[in-house]
This record gives sequence, C-alpha cells and structure tokens, in this order.
Amino acid sequence: MPVPLLAQMLFTAINEHENALARVSKLLHDDVSQVLSAVGLQLDAMRMEFAEQAPEIDRRATEIQALLEQAIEQLRDLSNELNPSIVERAGFEFALERLIGRARKNFAGTIRLHYEPAAHIPGGIAKIFYKIAECAMQNALARSECSLINIQVKRSHGEFVVEISDNGTVHETASSALPLGQLLMDYYASKVALTIKSSPGKGTVIRAACPILESVA
Repeated sequence: MPVPLLAQMLFTAINEHENALARVSKLLHDDVSQVLSAVGLQLDAMRMEFAEQAPEIDRRATEIQALLEQAIEQLRDLSNELNPSIVERAGFEFALERLIGRARKNFAGTIRLHYEPAAHIPGGIAKIFYKIAECAMQNALARSECSLINIQVKRSHGEFVVEISDNGTVHETASSALPLGQLLMDYYASKVALTIKSSPGKGTVIRAACPILESVA
C-alpha cells in the first residue's frame, strides 16, 4: 500500500477514535462531574438544616464532601487526558506538560521541556505541533537505551519552532518501512516544515517549524 494512502487511513482512524474520546470526556466533565457537584451542594444544605438535631452530621457530611471533591478532581483529570482538544482548551504548554507527565509514569529516564515565554503559538499551528510532539515522544520512548528526551518550543529567525530530541539508539536498516509515528508526523506536517535527523550514537532530532507571519494570517 502506498505510504500516503496508509497515512491517510491511519489519520482517519485516529480522528474517529479522538472524536469518540471527546464525547466520553464531555460526558465525564459536563454530566457526571456536575451531578457529583450537585450532590455536594445538597449534602451541604442538609448539613445546615439538621445541624442542631444531629450534631454529628457536620463531621460526617464534611468527610463525604471531601470524598466527592476527590472524585470530581479525578474525573476532571481523566477528562483532560481523554480529550484530544486539550491544546485548544488549556494551551500548548499545559498540553505538553500533561503529555510529559503521562510519559514519566513509565519512563525511567529524564524528560525536559523548555518553553520560551514569548512563543505565543496560534491554536491551529499549536495543535499540529502537539500531534508531532506526541508522535515523536512515542517514537523516542520505544527506542532502546533512550534515557533523555528534550522538548523545546521557541521563536527563531521568524519561525515558530518545536524540537524534540532524544538519545535513543538509532538502527541503520535497508528496509523502507517507516515507523507508525513517522508516518503520522509526515501527515500532520502537511502545513509545517518538518525535518528528522537520526545519527547512530547521537540519537534523533525532530524539528517542526512554521513562519510566524503565515501562521498568524
């Protein structure tokens, strides 16, 4: 199967999957969390109403409210992880921090993020950059002997730039087959300039760039 067609099929499947996740995320955030919040308010009202008749209700109600707040916070965290539009809702930097936080749970090495304060990347470009960073991270984590991943977001020479580098082992091979992550990066990079440099003994550097004036227009 031609590589562009395969990438298109993968993108379509992932897009459908993300739409399903977005619906689940919305259900958790808008419905389940609101119901639990309403329960907490009703509990607080009951506590005040029966405070004199049942003095012990105050302590018990406080304990239950604490459990409800913990459940609501966990649902919000889960909703954020499931929702693919986190870049739009919370911003590119926060989305990268969440991505790194998830990766650190199963990665013994070091992951560093340097986000230049002046890099105010527009939402549309930020979403593409995030997808590329996500694929690059997955590729890096899959490489043997990878112990360091660096992510840098900056403005440089009139461009918005995102660089993801890692020190994982690079295997030279005669096979023309591309990893899944690279296929997806190539597809997401249709609107930005993407370069991938891998060197045995040095690791891999993935750079995505977009002219600032063009991206803002």
